[in-house]
Amino acid sequence: MDKADIANDYIEWRLEQAMKARQQCAPSSLSSRAVCKQCDEPIPAARREALPGVQFCVECQTAMEGR
Repeated sequence: MDKADIANDYIEWRLEQAMKARQQCAPSSLSSRAVCKQCDEPIPAARREALPGVQFCVECQTAMEGR
């Protein structure tokens, strides 16, 4: 195993740890908006449940990430 493999394994491990910590966050501390902060359109319940703390609808989020 070379240094690149070791570094990659470490990065994967740290990413898994960060994802586990994110999933363990209390949903109450990450309240989602019912309507988009940008366009005031409703944010579907499935999106709010899948991404606690979501603030934007898919369309607005996509547009912002494309900038």
